[in-house]
Amino acid sequence: MTISAIREFLKLESASGILLIFAMLLALLCANTPLAGLYDLFLQTRLAVEIGELSLAKPLLLWINDGLMAIFFLLVGLEVKREVLDGELSSLSRIVLPALAAVGGMVLPALIYAWFNGGDVQARDGWAIPAATDIAFALGVLALLGKGVPNSLKLFLLTLAILDDLGAIVIIALFFTHELSMLSLGLAGLAIVMLLVLNRLGVTRLAPYILVGVFLWTSVLKSGVHATLAGVVMAFAIPLRECDVHGHSPLRHLEHSLHPWVAFGILPLFAFANAGVSLSGMSLDFLLEPLPLGIALGLFLGKQVGVFGFSWLAVRLRVASLPDDVRWREFYGMSLLCGVGFTMSLFIASLALDGGAMPGARLGVLLGSLLSAICGYLILRRTARFRRRCSC
Repeated sequence: MTISAIREFLKLESASGILLIFAMLLALLCANTPLAGLYDLFLQTRLAVEIGELSLAKPLLLWINDGLMAIFFLLVGLEVKREVLDGELSSLSRIVLPALAAVGGMVLPALIYAWFNGGDVQARDGWAIPAATDIAFALGVLALLGKGVPNSLKLFLLTLAILDDLGAIVIIALFFTHELSMLSLGLAGLAIVMLLVLNRLGVTRLAPYILVGVFLWTSVLKSGVHATLAGVVMAFAIPLRECDVHGHSPLRHLEHSLHPWVAFGILPLFAFANAGVSLSGMSLDFLLEPLPLGIALGLFLGKQVGVFGFSWLAVRLRVASLPDDVRWREFYGMSLLCGVGFTMSLFIASLALDGGAMPGARLGVLLGSLLSAICGYLILRRTARFRRRCSC
């Protein structure tokens, strides 16, 4: 990835993070004003697609969570494949520190959550909720600091978040699969074979991949496996190094085309649909219940301790080294920002918990994410001022 491409990506993701903040605030406003009825009516509006005997009818909320988020995971899959083959994840020396940081940032929050909720049969399935990082929101906070944050730190956060997303994909595949339909799984397997054949034949037009991808998504949706995984599988089949008739890499072209739609459409819409927590009747006692408290502390404490602690230990043991031009104080501020789970945490919560537990889960995600964002911003703003004084 070239320097200019990295800067363009960071600029796009940062702007998306700022838009996510407004979407979250708008959802909270709608859920806690007389607009609450319209807000719920909007999310429960049923949309149906029928082709012959095949019918898909779901509330708008599920179309967003199962359909549009599959496109988000398609983009994540494209990013992961590109980084593994040609980017920051292609070199072992570059991947060690962000990989260890990502592991720490997933294990510690899960353990904190399990400490509070391990005895609750229904709630303990949400252990992965605080293990996620929202890259768009975190980079949006970094964008508020301008040039006071070194690009190497932003790139490290980007790499860590890609690995974090990859971990989330594995978690969804292993732990959030419901009762399976063998017929639908067989059709999904056929679609995967078709994607592999297209790749091996060197097909560079995107249309055949998209057509088979839609069939794959429908089959996976009906199979009991979460439909978003279809986006990841499709992404791995898109060619990276071959060029189409216009001289473009199909993978890079699709990734570039999807970014604005995901950053400024899908993620804000997902945030608006899932962040509407009614604060009516909530008290300190509700906040101190095991579910919201475990999520909030998992994001705020678990993420920073896991990311910073694992990284510090790796550097002390000389297994890895800090990114260029980055000090430990700045690295700690970045570790705090990793606790901004938001859209990814809300998404995993929607898979892991039933509807009755969602208000508490949403409150925990919002509280933990906001605490992480505010504290990370304050620390990085102070280090940015110090950096500017030293450069004068």
